[in-house]
Amino acid sequence: MIRTYRLALVHVEKHLGHIKLQALTEDQVQGFVDLIIATGRRKGGPAGTRLAVSTVEGILTRLREALERAVVRKLIGVSPSRFVKVALQDKKTDKRERRRVKPWTVPGVQRFIAGIERDRLYAALLLSLMGLRPAEVVGMRWDDIDLKHGTLETANTRTMIGNKTVLEKDTKTEAGERALPLPAHALEALKKFRARQAREKLAAGEGYTDSGYVVVDELGMPKNTRHLREHAYRLMRELEMRQVRLYDARHSCLTYLAVSGVPDVILAAWAGHANPAFTKKQYVQPDVEDLRPAAAAWDVFHGGSQSAK
Repeated sequence: MIRTYRLALVHVEKHLGHIKLQALTEDQVQGFVDLIIATGRRKGGPAGTRLAVSTVEGILTRLREALERAVVRKLIGVSPSRFVKVALQDKKTDKRERRRVKPWTVPGVQRFIAGIERDRLYAALLLSLMGLRPAEVVGMRWDDIDLKHGTLETANTRTMIGNKTVLEKDTKTEAGERALPLPAHALEALKKFRARQAREKLAAGEGYTDSGYVVVDELGMPKNTRHLREHAYRLMRELEMRQVRLYDARHSCLTYLAVSGVPDVILAAWAGHANPAFTKKQYVQPDVEDLRPAAAAWDVFHGGSQSAK
């Protein structure tokens, strides 16, 4: 967490660090935001590469949190960042110019699931493809899963710091700590994986580490998000599929639930969000195939108008 804040505030320290807190104005904060969008770039990135709007908004969020804390502690009367935001034109430019990897369509996710059915980590990947975050999947323990009643709890995560160090902690938010019913297919896959691990433990004998985690190797050692990601990428290559992040596949799954009529409040609870509007805005991204039922509805409408003549 400390590392995240330090990285987020590098630009703040560079451009605003020389200004006393009590002297900081809204115009200076807005100017700072406009400046780093126009000239900022990631360390080691090519010259002229603008910071992503999402990155700048993250920096602004951290700055707001710090300044609001200063208000609470009565160091300043009003936060100068309260009404600062990224300009609409910058958002449009970012959307037009920044290359984004599109998540799979629903048929793409289904093709991947069908192609990995015999893979050892099939159950773990299924959990990733039903809306769980990768850190939640690798942080899950068998004690969090009730195979008898078909439920799981997401109370623990294992995130990567700098793609090297594993940080184990509770869920990202209070809403992230949730209990979910397991779909029948995922439940059956987990039962088979549990049985397979029992056989691997017997074969390894004293060489087995009984860590209690669900996502482990053949000797019981827990895997991290990088392991799971690289394993998934290898499978994608073998299936000759376009590479996407497992986290992006989460978008496809939540979109599928949304267009299937799952209520917003249920969708948000499943995703681990407190705000249904946030879930819809950030994760539900219908593509042209998702919109075909609307086209079919227009066919019915047009047909009705023809028969009415």
